[in-house]
Amino acid sequence: MNKKYLIGVDEVGRGALAGPVLVGAVAMPVGFKTRKKGLPILKDSKKLSESQREEWVSFIKKSEEVVVETARVSAGVVDRINISQAGNLAGSRAMERLIKRVGEKNIKGIILDKGLKLGILSSVKIKTEVKADEKYKEVMLASVMAKVERDKYMKRLHKKFPNYGFLNHVGYGTEEHRKQIKLCGLSDIHRKSFCGKLIF
Repeated sequence: MNKKYLIGVDEVGRGALAGPVLVGAVAMPVGFKTRKKGLPILKDSKKLSESQREEWVSFIKKSEEVVVETARVSAGVVDRINISQAGNLAGSRAMERLIKRVGEKNIKGIILDKGLKLGILSSVKIKTEVKADEKYKEVMLASVMAKVERDKYMKRLHKKFPNYGFLNHVGYGTEEHRKQIKLCGLSDIHRKSFCGKLIF
């Protein structure tokens, strides 16, 4: 008998000055328990420490029950189609990959954080809710998986663009990052539509 899944979808990197927007999509079996011995209480990624997020990622990667897919859209595409459309594009890509793995007929419902829209799955019930990442474990886990993957990606980019401090702020608009943009100008992975005022 096939499992039935609830899917949570969340994005990270919406407000960053550099790097991609990245969306995580998590298929969790109905009734799956997230209170696990030895693991921190599952919360929205912003409310967990880096080490706590890593613990959850390690657990999920070993799990045979939870299915995860992610997709990212580059800074250049964000500039071309805007951040909302880029988030929706990444979300649709992540969902398409997830559907191939779990099967559309096995999806009981999808929960999105407010602002995301998926251009697929007209036959599946989709709930969009403000602060879904604080209410639903499926969305919480999606936010954790997406946050960890994007942070690692941005830290890898530090080797190519060492002047900007991506190791510390992973592309967000900290004082350090803004200062370096004014000193060095924009790199290929900066969102020009977000950073224009900083270079004049």
